[in-house]
Amino acid sequence: MSDVVLELQDIHKSYNHGKPNEINVLSGASVQVKSGEVVALVAPSGSGKSTLLHIAGLLDTADSGSVTIGGHSPKRSADWERTMVRRGEVGFIYQFHHLLPEFTAQENIVLPQLANGISRKDADAHATDLLTRVGLAERASHRPAELSGGEQQRVAFCRALANKPALLLADEPTGNLDPATSDQVFAALMELVRDRGLAAMIATHNLDLAARMDRVLHLRDGQLVDE
Repeated sequence: MSDVVLELQDIHKSYNHGKPNEINVLSGASVQVKSGEVVALVAPSGSGKSTLLHIAGLLDTADSGSVTIGGHSPKRSADWERTMVRRGEVGFIYQFHHLLPEFTAQENIVLPQLANGISRKDADAHATDLLTRVGLAERASHRPAELSGGEQQRVAFCRALANKPALLLADEPTGNLDPATSDQVFAALMELVRDRGLAAMIATHNLDLAARMDRVLHLRDGQLVDE
């Protein structure tokens, strides 16, 4: 069985199709990410890295090319199939945590599991384990407003891993934090990813963080350059 978790083949994406101001964002981007591999995605703002991550995670569709996740390659028109693959195989982390403010840290991690058919007992146990791994067991009953920025983002990491995805996609996950907190939070993220043997693609402007990953991809002229 192949250990390739994510494969993008010849991905093209443009906006304002057929108009004089058509913008080509992706022009044949291709990559494979294997289980246990953490790949940095480095590119200037506005170059298309968020678009690439959304296509890779089946949140957006490419104009052409194919996306395969865990051996599944859903058709662009099959929304239900894309939803099922995304729900079962992909975890997302963004620059801002997007936690539900009315729920506790524990509940924010439990809810996606309940939506995926996990029992409350098992969901609670898994949430407790994840919070313990990132040093937040004692903060489980706190709501997001009662947590620091770094703590909120660590809860967001746990939520992204709640349904045990094979692929983690992160868009500037430490970009909203100060340097010291960013380093601590990134270390927590890497420990979770390594422990679970995930395939991960992490977009970042921070070249020091990128250098700590297994491979660095640059998005240039709509294509991925492996360095």
